[in-house]
Amino acid sequence: MKAQEIYAAGTSIWLDDLSRSKLAGSDPLSLSVRIAHDGVRGVTTNPSIFAAAITGAADYADDISAFSGDDVDALVQKLTTDDVRMACDLFLDLYKTSNGIDGRVSIEVDPRLARNTAETIAEGIALHAMVNRPNVMIKVPATPEGLPAITALIARGISVNVTLIFSLKRYEEVINAFTQGISLASEQGRDLSIIHSVASFFISRIDSAVDKELKAIGNDSLLGKIALANAHCAYALFQEKFGSAQWKEFAERGAQLQRPLWASTGVKDPSYPDTLYVDQLIAPHTVNTMPPSTLAAVLDHSVIAGDAITSQIATARKHLADLQAAGISLDSITQALEEDGVQKFAQAWADLLESVRKEMR
Repeated sequence: MKAQEIYAAGTSIWLDDLSRSKLAGSDPLSLSVRIAHDGVRGVTTNPSIFAAAITGAADYADDISAFSGDDVDALVQKLTTDDVRMACDLFLDLYKTSNGIDGRVSIEVDPRLARNTAETIAEGIALHAMVNRPNVMIKVPATPEGLPAITALIARGISVNVTLIFSLKRYEEVINAFTQGISLASEQGRDLSIIHSVASFFISRIDSAVDKELKAIGNDSLLGKIALANAHCAYALFQEKFGSAQWKEFAERGAQLQRPLWASTGVKDPSYPDTLYVDQLIAPHTVNTMPPSTLAAVLDHSVIAGDAITSQIATARKHLADLQAAGISLDSITQALEEDGVQKFAQAWADLLESVRKEMR
């Protein structure tokens, strides 16, 4: 089975999708089936996923009509945390047997708070309490304002999924924010073994943006190579930072690795293999969260050959150097992608609020 081969090579498959129909079992591809037969070991959500799931869906009509009051924010928070809580319950056995590494379900803080540290912290604490399950992960964007929120939540013992990471510079800052949180948690006497984190490093959006610039200057040699090169270099940074003497001290106290999570792994260019961002990102201590279409392709025809990253790191560094030599600034592209990602999630959340508001009338 493909999923077993991928897991044996060190990569956990998570599903980037959630809806009430898949929780209630009315969908033939329900989450319980995914867990039992497809090797799915976790779930990620985001504002766009919830907007698609809830808008106009009959599964939520009873909850919406039964809600008392007119606070649409509170209602949407209830709908989303209810779904995440139910998903957490489905994963509880896996969470226990994996010692908390997998069986995780992520829920994102209100994306409108991405530039506000204090409110992100407060929202993260509130969401963690509302879901009230040990296997929930709170998603926090890797904005400059999100970094201290990551530290604060980890220090409180709350597991965090850091999202919207595009650049190596930001990824290093995320690792540092996580490590600072672990240090504070240790000083407070917390059990470090139950604090988990993943760092969601985005893939396909990089190629979409870079390929456009490469085509504009007539450079075909790097097409479809930069997203993987960026991710491979991120994995090298992961190995370096979590192989350090400082981290070994934390590990001796029970601290768990912050695993790289490959996100945005659905291939957007139809000329590329549809499993490209899975097959070439398999390595120990990683997670790959996939949309349903990518998972279906992977289970059908993925080619797994063990660790696909470590032997490619030198090549990856050359690709990034070649991109710079071609006059294309990856830093500028990743900064724009971060800003665009924040804006898109905020817009999806606003659209969801508006659609639910209409149904409340």
